Amino acid sequence: MINNLRITEQDFSGQFSDVLIGIVISDFNETITSKLLEGCVKKLQAHAPNAQIEIVHVPGAVEIPLVLQEMAEQEFDALIALGAVVRGDTSHYDYVCEQVSRGCQQIMLEYSLPVIFGVLTTDNDEQALDRVGGKHGHKGADAALAALQMILTLERM
Repeated sequence: MINNLRITEQDFSGQFSDVLIGIVISDFNETITSKLLEGCVKKLQAHAPNAQIEIVHVPGAVEIPLVLQEMAEQEFDALIALGAVVRGDTSHYDYVCEQVSRGCQQIMLEYSLPVIFGVLTTDNDEQALDRVGGKHGHKGADAALAALQMILTLERM
């Protein structure tokens, strides 16, 4: 017997009547992160119009995991990390990317809670803008879909 559990966007209809989703967003690179947030919230509202969405702003990407950890101790169904780390002329980029990605993964595994990594890590602003409604889609909307998909996946397991 093979049991193949795969949730797609088509499975979302009527599934999210009372979910609680937390979003932690970095205000650094706000031109980009505000677009990430807008796309994320719009997609969540399209599929889960009655969802309760709590948004917490933090100064930069490194601060995201701390707030996610605090939220994980509450009754959230999923958490979404949104930010934009754009490579500069120093190695600071590498440290920031590693810290935020490791922190998000640690919280997800420690709390058995979907923590969606919607933090862009790009070489320049143009690449980031291409990912918030440009030629590479909308990563904020993708993060929302991933959160909803993970909620259903865990419910059905």
